[in-house]
Amino acid sequence: MKWPGQNRTSHLFAAIGTIDDLNLSLQNRVALVAGSSRGIGKAIAAAFLREGCRVCITGRSEAPLSKALAEFEAEFGRECVISFCGDLTDSIMIEQALRRTHGRWRRLDVVVANLGSGSGKGGWQLESEEWERLFRLNFWGSVNLAQAATPLLAENQHGALLFIASITGVEATPAPLPYSAAKAALINYSKNLASQVAKLGVRVNCIAPGNVLFPGGTWERHLEKEKNKVMQMIDSSVPLARFGTPEEIASVAVFLCSDPATFITGACFKADGGQTRSY
Repeated sequence: MKWPGQNRTSHLFAAIGTIDDLNLSLQNRVALVAGSSRGIGKAIAAAFLREGCRVCITGRSEAPLSKALAEFEAEFGRECVISFCGDLTDSIMIEQALRRTHGRWRRLDVVVANLGSGSGKGGWQLESEEWERLFRLNFWGSVNLAQAATPLLAENQHGALLFIASITGVEATPAPLPYSAAKAALINYSKNLASQVAKLGVRVNCIAPGNVLFPGGTWERHLEKEKNKVMQMIDSSVPLARFGTPEEIASVAVFLCSDPATFITGACFKADGGQTRSY
């Protein structure tokens, strides 16, 4: 028995082949990936480089950034990747990073705002300083990067701006309140910004990752302290019953910034193994 449209869909799959055959049209485009010396950001930078992009990676600490740069140069060539060391929640550092990237390759096509930290105090009785600190890290840094980068992204009429948020911004979790509120604000900002810069030829999207495990990350530290408790939480709350990988988030990121996704803007994609229940 055939379901409706089966023949048409079969012909479509035959035409485009597998996902590996999909042409993302990112060859020789230029991307700046914030927070890319490790974890999700590093995986995103690697994914862009594999698609033929030229990439500026950034980080706040020189040692891990230099290590990531050396790895990328060895695999993809020195002409394809540069680095910038600095705190991209600082407006001056943002301007310098953008100037370095645009100055090197004379264009900017993609900016990934992978900024923030979930490390914070629990409970509801928190000082204003804690709220301000986590909003600066998880909201204002990304906003400042977006505002500075948008005019450069608009130059080619196909710019892509991508925010890395969190599932804490779409559903109640045990995460620190200021962190969750900041990520919720970032998702809302992303959607509203998309409608305002669409006529400039800039698309804006967001990814809300779930629990992603990588060396040096928060979940690695939690596993070291209380592995059984953490794994019970994963088994009970994540339908796929496992952590995500940085590479799985990177695959979504690269697609959203590519030509096959040019009708997608103002969207927030959850990549969480089914953990959140809301749409």
